[in-house]
Amino acid sequence: MKFAELAEYLHKLEKTSSRLEITEILAELIKKLGEGEVGQAINLMLGQLGPSFSAPVFNVAEQMNIEAIAQAFDVEKNDVKKKYKELGDQGDAAQSFSSKKHSDISVSDLSDVLIEVANFEGEGSVDLKINRLASLYESLDALSLRYVARIPIGKLRLGFSEKTLIDALSIAEVGDTSAKKDIESAFAVVPDIARLAKTIKKEGLQKATKNIIPQVGIPVMPMLAARLKSTNDMIKKMREVSVEPKFDGLRVFIHYKKGEPVKAFSRNMNRIEESFPELQRISEYTDAKELIVDSEAIGVDPKTEKFVDFQKTISRRRKHDIKKSSEDTPLTFQVFDIVMKDGTSFMDTDYIERREVLEKVFSKNKLFIVDEKTITKDPAVIVAKHKEYRDKGLEGVIVKKVDSKYIAGRTGWRWVKMKEEESKRSMLSDTIDAVVMGYTQGKGKRAKFGIGQFLAGVRNGETYLTITKVGTGLSDEQFKTLHTKLSKITVKNMPKEYRVTKELAPDFWVEPEVVVELAADEISVSPPNKHTAGYALRFPRLVRFRDDKSAKQATTLKEVKSIK
Repeated sequence: MKFAELAEYLHKLEKTSSRLEITEILAELIKKLGEGEVGQAINLMLGQLGPSFSAPVFNVAEQMNIEAIAQAFDVEKNDVKKKYKELGDQGDAAQSFSSKKHSDISVSDLSDVLIEVANFEGEGSVDLKINRLASLYESLDALSLRYVARIPIGKLRLGFSEKTLIDALSIAEVGDTSAKKDIESAFAVVPDIARLAKTIKKEGLQKATKNIIPQVGIPVMPMLAARLKSTNDMIKKMREVSVEPKFDGLRVFIHYKKGEPVKAFSRNMNRIEESFPELQRISEYTDAKELIVDSEAIGVDPKTEKFVDFQKTISRRRKHDIKKSSEDTPLTFQVFDIVMKDGTSFMDTDYIERREVLEKVFSKNKLFIVDEKTITKDPAVIVAKHKEYRDKGLEGVIVKKVDSKYIAGRTGWRWVKMKEEESKRSMLSDTIDAVVMGYTQGKGKRAKFGIGQFLAGVRNGETYLTITKVGTGLSDEQFKTLHTKLSKITVKNMPKEYRVTKELAPDFWVEPEVVVELAADEISVSPPNKHTAGYALRFPRLVRFRDDKSAKQATTLKEVKSIK
């Protein structure tokens, strides 16, 4: 397929906000694409070159892209900047300089060029990237240019994600969404939607989605904990459970293959092993040849031997001097689940059986520690263990249904977290992970911060609904940090995924990337003309920035209702 034809589909997708229409457009497109190009096309539509765990990174700053546009059309950089400021989008700005109506580059060839740009590195790589992009931009027709120019700077947002593509793949294959569950299950094991689409085209739906084994080096979609306030409800819904400590650490999926460097992934499926050199010692404590385990990395104070807080632990990911930071904040990996061992998948195995396998994987050591557990059917035991762990400085407990499979997301009552005391009725029983959707200009004392308050929302499918504005409880340093984060992702127009009333429209919109953990006294019903979630947080306050979470992992509207 010529990219110019794909661009016509992108234009249709950009113009509609209807989830049904978007899915139908994608299904029609997938049917047209050939086996060799469907994966490349899907990656391009998602504005990427591949999944986060394996794709090369563009490393193209906005100023570099502006230079490439200026060079392509022999105009001054200031003219491009002026047009960008006027239109609020570099793709639109680039399109305004082009009058070309046709171009012959194929989807596959365009993908290859962009991969070439991403792979330029080292001395002189900036000029190489700019020159190659300029040559590419000059060769494209105006509509194609509009979309391609957004990709290197991460600005191609068409209002859909892998979830919609799964629906579209099902419709393209069987005419409706009846194959959705099979495709979702396969995607949970190998979360690369482009690769999955290519395999379906090549091998057929059934062969591509059945009997998939987790692979070392490819992260599985994480299983997540739901929320329930009452321990009685936990036992009622889950019957027999395993009660385990809830640590305030960083989720780390450990991928080990004997004779190879250990790989590790965050809950967002990003590679993170460079931040944790301790992982390379895993072969000292296991006889496994291959292993994928789920763990929580917790920083330890070397003087007191007590666990440090989340911000101290996560700082390991931001340090340049990893050797020194690992000495200052050594880690322990609290291992709590097993996904695969020596070619055998345990994702469809009951939790209690997975635990039995896990407890035999590691020899006794202080680096990789299998969490303790208490099996019970008694709500009082959950309360007692919760208090015990809270008294030790932990967050509380996580309660797991003993016969649950390892299933991605928060579906069903399989894992449930309990962080606050049940008797604390003056506050919410749990915090909310909200997505920052926009912010207002700071005034008075806050003028120097550049931000006065921010608008936050929760997830509902692939849309984001407002639930609160937050402007109090932040320190001066937090205001500055937040403004720094948000200024990098500010956009001129409200993102398509947002549902916001006119009354709550902020001064500045931002892309759904920054996640914040919020506490509040209660959740109240919101008037129809206010928050689109239908609920509002009373006395919201910032607990911390959740740099380890993506917008896709934010609290859902359904979860808000369960907390309420």
